[in-house]
Amino acid sequence: MSSEFTDDHAGILLVDDMEDNLTALEAVLASLNEPLVRARSGEEAMKALLRRKFAVVLLDIRMPGMDGFETAANIKRLDQTRDVPIIFLTGTDADAGYAFRGYATGAADYLTKPFDPWILRAKVSVFLDLHRKNQQLQRLLARELKQFDELADRLTAIEAHMAAGSHSDILELRHHVRHMEDLLQEMRQGRSR
Repeated sequence: MSSEFTDDHAGILLVDDMEDNLTALEAVLASLNEPLVRARSGEEAMKALLRRKFAVVLLDIRMPGMDGFETAANIKRLDQTRDVPIIFLTGTDADAGYAFRGYATGAADYLTKPFDPWILRAKVSVFLDLHRKNQQLQRLLARELKQFDELADRLTAIEAHMAAGSHSDILELRHHVRHMEDLLQEMRQGRSR
């Protein structure tokens, strides 16, 4: 493993039943300084995905048991893994139908072996960067939601202490509190998607 697992370094899941292919992928991706996790089957890949988040999955199509297509369909079926991008990898003898089927099961990209190491590294880098940016946005959203919660609490406390104020002042403040609560609810719903 090249790096520690963190929110910004979720890692790369390498799925292939051939040891030589996994070793080659590790060699190509080592310079990205991201955690690299091996899975020798679709079943192992699913177990790894259920244990932790990954920024991207490199998935061989031809594997015994659960092949790459079935693995991808299972990944896309689960809420916690549905958004993980998948790059399919397959041999050059695969027909064009493989690429179509790969994209139909939710693949973000498709490469044939032998692949150009520079191209693979560049494609994986894009998904790593997108993952980091998404994590930053999630942290920013969480901070904003916390500030909205605090503001709504303060407005509610002010409203409770304004009993001596005019009726129109209290109604106006209630309107602002409800508006803030509506905004907060919208932000929470957007975050859960």
